[in-house]
Amino acid sequence: SFVMAEVSKIQDYAIIGNGRSAALISRNGSLDWLCWPRFDSASIFAAIIDVESGGSWAIRPVKESQVSRCYVDKTNVLETTFANESGQTVLIDFMPVTSEKEKREQLWAEHELVRQIKCIQGKMDLVVDFNPRLNYGSSSPEIKNVGQLGWRIEAGANIFALRSDVGLVSAAKGLSAKFRLEAGNKIAFSLTFSAEGPAVLPPLDDLVVRKLNLTTQWWREWASESNYRGPYESEVVRSALVLKLLSYAPSGAIIAAPTTSLPERVGGDLNWDYRFAWLRDASFTVHALFGLGYKDDAKAFVDWLLHATRLTRPELRVVYDVFGERPPPEHESTQLRGHAGSRPVRIGNAAIAQLQLDIYGEVVEAVSHFIGGNKELDRETQKMLRQCADYVCTHWREPDNGMWEERGKLRHYTHSRLMGWVALDRILKMQACGQLNGIAVEKCEAERGRIREEIETRAWNSQLEAYTQTCGGEELDASALLLAYHGFEEASSQRMQQTYKCIRERLVPKMGLMYRNQHSKDRHEGAFALCSFWEANFLARSGCLEEARKVFEAALNYANDVDLFAEEIDPETGAALGNFPQGFTHLGLINAALAMRDSEEPTHKFES
Repeated sequence: SFVMAEVSKIQDYAIIGNGRSAALISRNGSLDWLCWPRFDSASIFAAIIDVESGGSWAIRPVKESQVSRCYVDKTNVLETTFANESGQTVLIDFMPVTSEKEKREQLWAEHELVRQIKCIQGKMDLVVDFNPRLNYGSSSPEIKNVGQLGWRIEAGANIFALRSDVGLVSAAKGLSAKFRLEAGNKIAFSLTFSAEGPAVLPPLDDLVVRKLNLTTQWWREWASESNYRGPYESEVVRSALVLKLLSYAPSGAIIAAPTTSLPERVGGDLNWDYRFAWLRDASFTVHALFGLGYKDDAKAFVDWLLHATRLTRPELRVVYDVFGERPPPEHESTQLRGHAGSRPVRIGNAAIAQLQLDIYGEVVEAVSHFIGGNKELDRETQKMLRQCADYVCTHWREPDNGMWEERGKLRHYTHSRLMGWVALDRILKMQACGQLNGIAVEKCEAERGRIREEIETRAWNSQLEAYTQTCGGEELDASALLLAYHGFEEASSQRMQQTYKCIRERLVPKMGLMYRNQHSKDRHEGAFALCSFWEANFLARSGCLEEARKVFEAALNYANDVDLFAEEIDPETGAALGNFPQGFTHLGLINAALAMRDSEEPTHKFES
């Protein structure tokens, strides 16, 4: 438990959502981030990146209180408990979700966020401050009182409606209310968004209870589909629930994170917009979903992948929006001051213009992992794989921006070479199984051999006794551990063990933390949370299960109080850095847990 603070840190947030958009709510009950109707729409509340003018919606006790919070077991329904000498209240936050059948039987709003506060002991005075700011904090909307229908904001063809069991009054920046709850009393709020259609405004009271029950049931049913049993089950399930929150249900895409511009270095300019889907995450995603038994979700994701890439093949884009289109060009918001003054705030991501050759391997690996050794491949997928094979054979030698999206000089990254090898290796395996026709087998075999030779001779630094970040380079990079993950070399080989020893000496400030490379360490970024899960994964594959567990558990300690991870961690303070919560980190957690399970149980085998 903690005392409420004014400015919330990144780790002070929890996420709720419904597979279309997401909201971030701070420890002290303030809703500080919400974009509607999509993850990448303009924000309505953005206090997380500008406390003063981003907009927020607070529900909190008048008096300072102790705060604790949790997710309702195996759901994405958030409960925040406030306690002080006069009483105790619980704030429940969720976005309603249910089956399509249920939605047809009763009118559901297109987009809704429900907040309910109830007093469970004694009494408590509470305050509500509802201060929306449309379009990334650029406008204070007019909020109209529409009587029985609550309050309404009209923005072009869009309508936001707020209804409540308590009388709200107009205040300087929005609406506010003060009220007292006694044990057994509860108050609900419903905020809905509708675009160009009749707004659905069902009655509040009974409906909130019904929606809460349906939503809780829906998440629990989804969580119960996981076949993961064993150690760290609650963290694995939470990570799966985070991935489900980051997936855009209508298309199957999974975004990197629901936020923009949360800083990788507070006060610095390493602030990016992550509300898009990166092909880079593809093979990790399919591996995680499949490994947990989420075959439908894996299929939806692969379908999205094939749809998104169809339009630009043989060239693939680094990043797509949730419908597989090109994201908007990156620009800087002049409006928002940035989280803790970290500017610029960026909207859109310039990575769309980068060359990242590793993505061919990610896509091919995702497809091959998904189909396994027996499924037939349709003509369209076969065509895509043939195009990938040709592209990789022709282009693998070129320098690129690499997986860390360095803006500047192109280099010959080892990881990009590795993924070129993966693409050709998996394509040749599918061809050998009779799943794939029309491949230039000899050419693919020859180029696969050349890539292997290049990695083994030029990416190996005999002085350092390690695989390095670039061919002919001297810098270390955590991604070298992926040579084992993708089956290029056994984790237990002498070279991989020496590489790991070198990485551990130079990139691990303390157990459970790892910098992604020398450069990020030198510019005082945080440790990269995913890399510690790569480390645990690598150790499990090396047969060092005890050591793998130690690293994994040390890494778990850096999650926040509701088991969420950002992209990076400040090694000095343990504070979260970067966009939040970060899908990549949660994927790494799941895949490391699967690797530990597989090395423990001979019935499972490692699947790269």
